[in-house]
Amino acid sequence: MRRIGGTPPSPLILRKVFERETLGLDLLFAPEYPSKGRFDWRACLGRGFVKRGGQGSGVLVVGLALLLGGLVGCAPPRSSRVVIGAKNFTEQVVLGELLAQEIEAVAQEAGRPERVERRFYLAGSYLCQQALVNGRIDGYVEYTGTALTAILKQPLPPVGQRDAASVRGTVSRLYQERYGVTVGAPLGFEDTFAMVVRGADARRLGIKTISDAVKTVPGGDGWRLGVGYEFQSRPDGLAGLEAAYGLKFAGAPRTMDLGLLYRALGSGQVDMVAGNSTDGPIRALGFVVLEDDRHYFPPYEAVPLVRADSIRAHPEIQVAMDRLAGKVSAEEVRGMNDAVDGQHKDVGDVVRAFRKGKGL
Repeated sequence: MRRIGGTPPSPLILRKVFERETLGLDLLFAPEYPSKGRFDWRACLGRGFVKRGGQGSGVLVVGLALLLGGLVGCAPPRSSRVVIGAKNFTEQVVLGELLAQEIEAVAQEAGRPERVERRFYLAGSYLCQQALVNGRIDGYVEYTGTALTAILKQPLPPVGQRDAASVRGTVSRLYQERYGVTVGAPLGFEDTFAMVVRGADARRLGIKTISDAVKTVPGGDGWRLGVGYEFQSRPDGLAGLEAAYGLKFAGAPRTMDLGLLYRALGSGQVDMVAGNSTDGPIRALGFVVLEDDRHYFPPYEAVPLVRADSIRAHPEIQVAMDRLAGKVSAEEVRGMNDAVDGQHKDVGDVVRAFRKGKGL
């Protein structure tokens, strides 16, 4: 993926640095940790993110902790520009770019042209949340089911009470009450977790649903599962899915970067992956999404989250959110994802073409 302005580092390198190497910090900055946003090296030791070694390693650990703590404490002041964030996978960067471009367009029309600052490739939901609350970004696009369970720590509603409007209402109320954050109108699509298998396996085994996958497996020893880092630990992730369906897997799941899941599935390293329903490679590579027939996953509507004080200071943000409401279908975002990932097009060009097609 390319960034506007300058030659970017490889997306694989970016994903490794921001997701693999900072995952422990991401979790430590989550709201439920007692460190309250401060780097807590003792917690790192206790949770295995940093390990004790031989003589002299303690100095290294303390030095690293002090360095990182200093970096956090010396964070730059809040920007006077609008700052839009995004997590570290293609769709998030597409949606972040979409929101940023639309804000710039509104400002231009109002005679106040200003460049929106982009802070993309943030390592997951927790880091985006902390950046939003601390004012390092003004907004980003989140998914309501993720916000409900992973950020707001709400239990999954009972099956039958997981309608999109109810979940969105709870999310909107709690973000406003707790954080002074406005939840914008949905962009028009959901990006739910998706259990994905090879098309050939689905046809050979006659499986269409997750329940079907419980009854039959490709090789007889259980499905070999591949997952991203968040899915394995989230409350709406792997543990709940196994309990809801009684799924059994052949050994521990292989945890990997999101960008590698479909490569592993296509090459036969795994038999099933926990992807996202709008991922471009699903259609491009002929994979099959198994139906969540027990409705385990909550709704995951894509919605902008923006600080209320940022909207007051920059009213063009609200205008941009209103313009984008309901404008993006699942098929359209899947196409943009594939254009960036599969066709290696510039994300800015892809988003500009989409906006032009929508008359924006």
